[in-house]
Amino acid sequence: MRPNFKKHQLIPAIVQDPRSGNVLMMAYMNEEAFDKTITSRKVTFYSRSRQLLWTKGETSGNYLELKEIRLDCDRDTLLIKAIPSGPVCHKGTDTCFNEPNLSNDSFLFTLEQIILDRFQNPVEHSYTSKLFTAGKKKIAQKVGEEASEVILEGIGNSPERLKEETADLLYHTLVLLAVNNISLVEVLDVLRHRHDKNFKKVI
Repeated sequence: MRPNFKKHQLIPAIVQDPRSGNVLMMAYMNEEAFDKTITSRKVTFYSRSRQLLWTKGETSGNYLELKEIRLDCDRDTLLIKAIPSGPVCHKGTDTCFNEPNLSNDSFLFTLEQIILDRFQNPVEHSYTSKLFTAGKKKIAQKVGEEASEVILEGIGNSPERLKEETADLLYHTLVLLAVNNISLVEVLDVLRHRHDKNFKKVI
């Protein structure tokens, strides 16, 4: 179903990342922008200030890859589901609302929640629960051991072993973060801050 462009020449288009559910930005579309979005699969808007079409990312390279378009019940507002290829806001942030665009279905976040649950609600025979019972020092020791294994496999010749040891390191690091009451989001925020403020020329 198409928007009612005869009634509304310009309609709001809300862009959402379907992976995370986060709202990325809001702009406007006319019929030409709507049609171009459908055909090119790159989200295109109409600029009210410049009075012309603009494809998001045509300057920065941070395109919005169209996945789905939904129309509201009055046919005068669009929900655009699209995958961003980089920061959406012209200020360099993930969204125009200055919040990180974290994927809720990322397995690392799922694993973090399972680990937190084992911390708060210990389960008999659970390896994670046993780690928490052993204490912070033991958990930190395990992180050190797994880091050493990653180093050894990193200079070895077994990609499969390197993947396995890296998985072990990530898991034990999440356990260490949990026992220190630090979330994965907080760690990612540090990386973003470094990238945005200090390391753009380095990374």
